[in-house]
Amino acid sequence: MSVIDTMGPPQKSGSVLGWLRRNLFSSIGNTVLTLVAAYLLWLTVPPLLNFAIFDAVWTGETREACLGEGKGACWPLVWANFGQFIYGRYPESEIWRVNIVFALGFIALVPMLIPSAPAKRFNVIFLLVVYPLIALVLLAGDRPGLPPVPTSEWGGLLVTLVVAVTGIVVSLPLGIVLALGRRSSMPAIRMLSIIFIEFWRGVPLVTVLFMASVMLPLFLPEGLSPDNLLRCLVGVALFSSAYMAEVVRGGLQAIPAGQYEAARAAGLSYWQTMGLVVLPQALRHVIPGIVNTFIGLFKDTTLVLIVGIFDVLGQVRAQLSDPNWTVPQGALTGYLFAGIVFWIFCFGMSQYSSFMERRLNAGRGR
Repeated sequence: MSVIDTMGPPQKSGSVLGWLRRNLFSSIGNTVLTLVAAYLLWLTVPPLLNFAIFDAVWTGETREACLGEGKGACWPLVWANFGQFIYGRYPESEIWRVNIVFALGFIALVPMLIPSAPAKRFNVIFLLVVYPLIALVLLAGDRPGLPPVPTSEWGGLLVTLVVAVTGIVVSLPLGIVLALGRRSSMPAIRMLSIIFIEFWRGVPLVTVLFMASVMLPLFLPEGLSPDNLLRCLVGVALFSSAYMAEVVRGGLQAIPAGQYEAARAAGLSYWQTMGLVVLPQALRHVIPGIVNTFIGLFKDTTLVLIVGIFDVLGQVRAQLSDPNWTVPQGALTGYLFAGIVFWIFCFGMSQYSSFMERRLNAGRGR
């Protein structure tokens, strides 16, 4: 009589207990890591919730509302300075211009992010060409009927979005061109692309901003001094383009040589091969890297503070010195608000990239 090894009953893969066993307690090491992570969460999450929500002060007209033992975040400080956090020192009577720019950007961006939305070509042209011109006219003014508003009065979330969107819009096409140039068969084009990329990758962004803001005017002819924010925008765009080029180059190298050979056999020119065959596949391969560069650029906008430009974090720090709202928990509240703002934008970009990855890879899964 043969002995037949018996096996235990299969785990219920669909139950909560089965999921916990499979993902959190599948081995001794995973069990230890799960318990350590749970202990760290228990140490950090409850105090954070108590400070931000349960013990927080939500209403009040003056700083006295936030004073006292055991009180958490002083949210009236944020409500009182909310306009400064969003618009900086932009004139209150002209804030409608900023709101129009925000509204137009939102209206144009939403259909762009929906894959099934029609008129994508018109949408791209509007976002890349028409919208920046409208935004420049509305924000800077000095045009018929609009009083000028110097960039020194811009601040808060307005500056953060201007720097980040400019860097994102410029870095992607310029990065693609540089990546193609680095893989070009023409030595001069390849060498120029390599020099450009390695130069900007060899210096930190802080140095780029400092050079653009402080050193560059010293080398320009007398009387020629571009706007400080404009100089920083150019520096950020060129800096991020170098990193984007390397991300795109990674995608180009992942395309098999057979794709190039098949395109040439079909009689396609170089630009037709790149635009119709290679680049669509290469960009799909590096979506996580592209979005990661965008997220890093969005967070790096806080560095403009070192050249006297106040983004949302710089504006929060500036408002903390307001004697009318000097409270012990003011700094923590301000930084918590800035962290929430950055998290919303960065998490949104991350989730949209995940959505696009799932959508573009849906065909491969079948």
